[in-house]
Amino acid sequence: MKTQQWKKLPQKELRTRARRLKLVLTDSDGVLTDTGVYYSENGEAFKRFSIRDGMGVERLRIAGVETAIITGEKSESVRRRAEKLQMPRLYLGVNDKRDKLESILQETGLTIAQIAYIGDDMNDLGIIDAIKGRGLTAAPSDAMPVVLDMIHYRCTFPGGHGAFRDFAEWILRMRA
Repeated sequence: MKTQQWKKLPQKELRTRARRLKLVLTDSDGVLTDTGVYYSENGEAFKRFSIRDGMGVERLRIAGVETAIITGEKSESVRRRAEKLQMPRLYLGVNDKRDKLESILQETGLTIAQIAYIGDDMNDLGIIDAIKGRGLTAAPSDAMPVVLDMIHYRCTFPGGHGAFRDFAEWILRMRA
């Protein structure tokens, strides 16, 4: 996939986009987690999630913005985290997030202009590219450089340490 560095948008345009958001999609590993995973002899034991990110989900929900996780992983810990955060939508085992976006749009009745996405790595480039023209995109501070070149907002915090919360707060400020 060929990607080009994204030109930053004027503040007025960012505010317009933030105000029409209805759904924020997030990657899991590298955004909600610090990319670490702990294994035991039985397989994946657990992942570390930030409680602050959970508050970001709640604050968006109060503002009328739904959230959902979309990840290539099929992780029970991610499923449990989504349940804890009361996310009605969870997309596990998604190998091509850009391709999955079409069915998410059909399922929700939303347009790309009503969606934001936060991701951190190569497998996020397709969906970022699809959303950035009309929606909003972000990445944790420690995302891969190619991702950082394509997004609207670079979070102050790294993945698993409040990056999602930072993006949520930025969205809420832009909507004010």
